[in-house]
Amino acid sequence: MKTNSIYKTSLLTAALLLAATSCVKDELHNTPHPDTGKITVTADWTDRGDGVDIPAEWTVTMGDYTGTETGTTHTPDYLFNPGSYTLAAYNTPENITVSGTTATVAPETGNGTYISNVPGWLFTSVQDVTIEADTDYGLTAAMHQQVRQLTLVIEPTGDAADRIESIEGALSGAAGTMDFATGTYGAASDVALHFTRITEGDDAGKWTATVRLLGITGERQTLTATLTYSNGNPQPTELESDLTAALADFNADKTEPLTLGGTMAETPAEAGVEAGITDWEKIDGGGVDAEM
Repeated sequence: MKTNSIYKTSLLTAALLLAATSCVKDELHNTPHPDTGKITVTADWTDRGDGVDIPAEWTVTMGDYTGTETGTTHTPDYLFNPGSYTLAAYNTPENITVSGTTATVAPETGNGTYISNVPGWLFTSVQDVTIEADTDYGLTAAMHQQVRQLTLVIEPTGDAADRIESIEGALSGAAGTMDFATGTYGAASDVALHFTRITEGDDAGKWTATVRLLGITGERQTLTATLTYSNGNPQPTELESDLTAALADFNADKTEPLTLGGTMAETPAEAGVEAGITDWEKIDGGGVDAEM
């Protein structure tokens, strides 16, 4: 009986020691994943312009992980090994594709000469993250608006101004791609400009065109356009104007629409004469009194 009692006591002692050891081991871990790290990402959509909606869906990438989210906070069902990572968050709006951290504007439908002049509102966020084992991270992705609205307002002058039927043109020096991790823009592209006449209000008689741009790039931004007139009188004339100085700061403050106004030198009365616009001026508040 004594031997049996000693045996039972030894088993009990061993069990207690094992339990105590297990408790000590558990207490040394802060999470259920002692060898890896886990993240939660919350999107901050504060940096967006008036009237620009929060995207319905956004994407998170980090290391080998990619996931999409429709709410404000994304919690990946994924554990990260310790190390350094780049966390990127972005949405994929209409007429823009994203590969890695490069956003590309799609060609204009039916005319591959131009890139789309109405890309959707792109938002991006990039940050470096260091993951340690046995740690949970609550991260905030500050989403920055990367597409800006540009409106050009032209005031024709001269005897033929009232006979203008259409103004169709293009703007050179628009960015077709952007690496939002580095803030660099790719080669320059052209966007189409479709002007419409303002028919009522204080700005009646002026012509306006509105586009959205990922940014501007290259050494020069030039407006070129063709003016046509009623009854073909005069013959179509060409307009060219340098917008480089006026658009120098376009890639900053993308949440603020930019409206530029210019007066066209006297409308040419004969074919072969080129019109021009100088002294483009910013219209405060981006407002134009237009009822079209």
